[in-house]
Amino acid sequence: MPIDPLYPFRPSTKYEGVRPINIYLLRLLYILMFFVLGQMTWTHILTHKGPWDPTNAVAWCVWTAFATLAGLGILHPLKFLPIILLEIFYKVLWLVVVAYPLWSRGTLAASPAADITAQFLWVILPIVAMPWGYAFVTYVYNPKRGTRPQPQQHSIAAS
Repeated sequence: MPIDPLYPFRPSTKYEGVRPINIYLLRLLYILMFFVLGQMTWTHILTHKGPWDPTNAVAWCVWTAFATLAGLGILHPLKFLPIILLEIFYKVLWLVVVAYPLWSRGTLAASPAADITAQFLWVILPIVAMPWGYAFVTYVYNPKRGTRPQPQQHSIAAS
């Protein structure tokens, strides 16, 4: 059987029409989130001393849950796409709402937001990995979703 070098770039029935390269990249993202973010967030939560600031605690708990759920995304990359959509949305939103105004005024580099901006600019990776066509049809518009299968009509034979 010959090896097809273009296999990763062709839609695959194995992955509901998604290209295998997207599946590989999604799994890489889930692995990074699970191990890197998970290690950081679980360590912070488990070693925290003293009372929590409620707002800060919410952020750490959400990130920890996010990283933990990414572990399931490694096994089921398409079923856990909403995690990637959430990541893209909150990072792009933060970059637009917080980082861009600071950058446009020339004050980003000297602000506490500079480190977060540098980390959030990596949002390009999930944007590239996302199978956008699949996500659109699955979560936004699916013309087949509104139709229900018609019940079968059984004819009753006269007895």
